[in-house]
Amino acid sequence: MELALRRFTWPIRGANLPGKPLQTTPMTTQPSAAFNLRAYQPQDLPALVALFQASVSQLTTQHYDAAQRQAWSPEVADLTVWQTRLMSLNLLIAEDGSSMAGFIGFSLDGHIDLLYCAPAYARQGIASALYAAAEQRLRAAGARELFTEASLVAHAFFAGQGFSVQQAQTVTRGTVILPRMLMRKTLELR
Repeated sequence: MELALRRFTWPIRGANLPGKPLQTTPMTTQPSAAFNLRAYQPQDLPALVALFQASVSQLTTQHYDAAQRQAWSPEVADLTVWQTRLMSLNLLIAEDGSSMAGFIGFSLDGHIDLLYCAPAYARQGIASALYAAAEQRLRAAGARELFTEASLVAHAFFAGQGFSVQQAQTVTRGTVILPRMLMRKTLELR
């Protein structure tokens, strides 16, 4: 199922979707420009995978060693595997002009599967804006609980969005073990 979105400019702080109020979490860092939030298109695949690889290799070094980062995000990505994975998700892209700043992938059962920012846009509210837009769509679709398998890096972000840790988990890629957290959030009725 493809998510239908109208193209609009998304000011990261205090933004509203057309016709629907959006509540955002206060941020300590505010980007200087407005970002466009739009639906994923198949031609976005190479840029999305490149953003993912850069994010894992540069933004996770405090929590994952080189072998873990390589197992999580191999240097040569299998675009066919990525294409298949993304087909089952609703995807939103945040852009700054023609640069992809971040993306989120989620399914209507409440699963937040992917949330990544380009290193140059980290800690500028991109993830918060993407998450807020996804949560709004999930609420509209009737989701009452959200869940994610958060990396050690993303754990604090999701905790800040109201998620709580259900259990520590590991995922094995080849012979490499990657720790993560299963996190859940119950959506309050509005």
